[in-house]
Amino acid sequence: MRTLLHSGARFLLVGAISTAIELSLFNLFLVGLGWSPVAAKVVSSLVALISAYVGNREWAFRGRPRGHRGREAALFIAVNVVCTALGAGIVALGTALLGDGPLVVNAVNVVSIGIVVVLRFVLYHSVVFREQPVAAAAAAQEGAS
Repeated sequence: MRTLLHSGARFLLVGAISTAIELSLFNLFLVGLGWSPVAAKVVSSLVALISAYVGNREWAFRGRPRGHRGREAALFIAVNVVCTALGAGIVALGTALLGDGPLVVNAVNVVSIGIVVVLRFVLYHSVVFREQPVAAAAAAQEGAS
């Protein structure tokens, strides 16, 4: 349980940094460049994923055995495509129901981030950077050497 709490705290710090990147870019694209809310959401989320992958792989889940890097990256991308689509869907639904003023859009965006953070942690912990059985971890380490 202690390990889960530590990786969860590190995940939240990495997420806070990625969220700051995402929110900054979201507002730059939305307000500064006049993009649609959904386009701003998708692009800002995808850019923030670069820092999220590095931070999660190298720090938040660093104690986990490293599997095949390509497989791990593919799982990370797949999880984040689903999460980005969910976030964009929440923004689209929220703006359709509540309007598209900057304050409303940002409030809906923050709600979407909160929902997606929970889903991301569960999927990173159990799918992307998952614990491997001891035999599989030893084989993966031998293959990496």
